Amino acid sequence: MNDNLAISVRGLTKSFGDQRAVDDLSFDLARGTVTGFVGPNGAGKSTTIRMLLGLIQPSAGTASVLGHSISEPRGYLSRVGALVESPAFYPHLSGYRNLLVLTRLARLPATRVDEVLVVVGLADRGNDSYKDYSLGMKQRLGIAAALLHDPELLILDEPTNGLDPAGIVEIRTLLRELSERGTSVLVSSHNLSEIQAVCHGIVLIQHGRLLWSGAIDELLASHGATLVAAPEHANDVDALAVLVTTAGYGSTTRDDRVEIRAPGSWAAELNRQAMTAGITLRELTMRDASLEQTFLDLTTNGAQP
Repeated sequence: MNDNLAISVRGLTKSFGDQRAVDDLSFDLARGTVTGFVGPNGAGKSTTIRMLLGLIQPSAGTASVLGHSISEPRGYLSRVGALVESPAFYPHLSGYRNLLVLTRLARLPATRVDEVLVVVGLADRGNDSYKDYSLGMKQRLGIAAALLHDPELLILDEPTNGLDPAGIVEIRTLLRELSERGTSVLVSSHNLSEIQAVCHGIVLIQHGRLLWSGAIDELLASHGATLVAAPEHANDVDALAVLVTTAGYGSTTRDDRVEIRAPGSWAAELNRQAMTAGITLRELTMRDASLEQTFLDLTTNGAQP
């Protein structure tokens, strides 16, 4: 058992009939970090989370959460907070009273309500009716509920889903603060710019299989920057892409641009070759690697990290 790991997954597999939702998945989540769990729809993220929470049993493989096997979830669930669906609260009760109900059900001290409202930034709105909360406030109250028993690990499934930009920033700030307090966080989200902004590491899966597990900076560094070229005339895009391929570089055509996996030093040569071929470029720039673009390349084009 590694005390530095909040989650350790080895060969985890889950099949539903002939469909394998999670396929030989292995990754680690270090304590006190925020790790993004990403992948296309149907990649197996929710199934993996449900296995980690002991809601369903794996078909093969194993995993441990806070040092305990997922085959015995009672050994760790009291130390795990989770928000895996839209939070359900009594609409006509205040945020404070909704949380108070939960403390009584869990036999927790009522003082925890005030404490978690401060943590999620709702201390001044705790007495407002839940039905009057914005979507961001509702999500924060859901996280507050998950924090009532002061968990060591927080697992969140799409915590920014449907939020406006202000609400997204609120959740981002909250996750950073929780990590600084020592809480380990696994957050599943399609909002890749936010994952890049808040997470230390990332686990990327597709079709239930692991594509990457590690630091986000390492993934982006391995993927590299992208050279973007756009011809003056849109009907020259295909010819430009052929020119790039002939030169030995990979590329992706998006709308009227060709995104090229090549070093910036090749930009001048590309411009010369394009002119020789009768193609006038209206744009030739370098774009730093982003998690969103890297994700698209890995999951759509089969590129290697």
